[in-house]
Amino acid sequence: MREVPTIIQPSSQFFHLEPSRFAYMSAWPRDNVWRQALSLYLITWLFGLVVYFVCATLSYVFVFDHATFSHPKYLKNQVALEIKQTLTSLPVMAIFTVVFFFAEVRGYAKLYDAPSEAPFALYNALQFPFFIMFTDFFIYWIHRTLHHPRVYKTLHKPHHKWIMPTPYASHAFHPLDGFAQSIPYHVFPFLFPLQKFAYIVLFTFINIWTIFIHDGEYVANSSIINGAACHTMHHLYFNYNYGQFTTLWDRMGGSYRQPNEELFSRESKMSKQEWERQCKEMEVLQKEVEGDDDRNYGDEARRLQKKLM
Repeated sequence: MREVPTIIQPSSQFFHLEPSRFAYMSAWPRDNVWRQALSLYLITWLFGLVVYFVCATLSYVFVFDHATFSHPKYLKNQVALEIKQTLTSLPVMAIFTVVFFFAEVRGYAKLYDAPSEAPFALYNALQFPFFIMFTDFFIYWIHRTLHHPRVYKTLHKPHHKWIMPTPYASHAFHPLDGFAQSIPYHVFPFLFPLQKFAYIVLFTFINIWTIFIHDGEYVANSSIINGAACHTMHHLYFNYNYGQFTTLWDRMGGSYRQPNEELFSRESKMSKQEWERQCKEMEVLQKEVEGDDDRNYGDEARRLQKKLM
């Protein structure tokens, strides 16, 4: 038995797509929980893939410095490994994520449509910095917890495999690691009002930001913004700069490390002297955090490393 077309209540008064006849060819009604869950899962997974490949590729081609390939800590076949890890993780992360999206679609979140439905007029603007600060605080503590010895090697080390990450490392997590760090984003609209399109904008921004902090292009030496330079220090030296957007909680938590000045000049950040200094300190900290290094840097990287050391 096929579903009989009924009047569909739009999710927003500002944007609406009329369902095609194919939407009614399923044996499941449009409000069936399994149909909604499956649809949301596919949307979450495929949307994540599209954003990842489009934005990471644009960053890789136009922003990422390909001289990084010669860094002694750049892995053999690293880009392929980063993509493989992402393709393995995204469909699993989507399973956990869809639980929140499903609850939102069923009306349990505090999402609102019209700006007039906000708690007060100014909230329509304030929700953006409020969302950033709320999530930045909780991601800091989640990320720092993932560096605890009891969970690091199992959950977070797969992401720290990339000492010198490319934009494709942005989503190359263990699936539980990636989901754990996304929880504050999904909890926010259940605790506080959030405009529906603002939610989509912020969700897209988060994914692009994650790529941005892995692109190795150190645009600004900011003491406030936790940009690519700060996050490079995290990948190199492990136990610093856990924040996602700002350095505030790292400063308060005693885990802030100012990026090296050499990173802000292409000549010095790619110099033999800087790479040598990075490798020496990184190897000491890596030994403390992980023990033996099981990464495969490849023959070319090993030759470069011998020259540097």
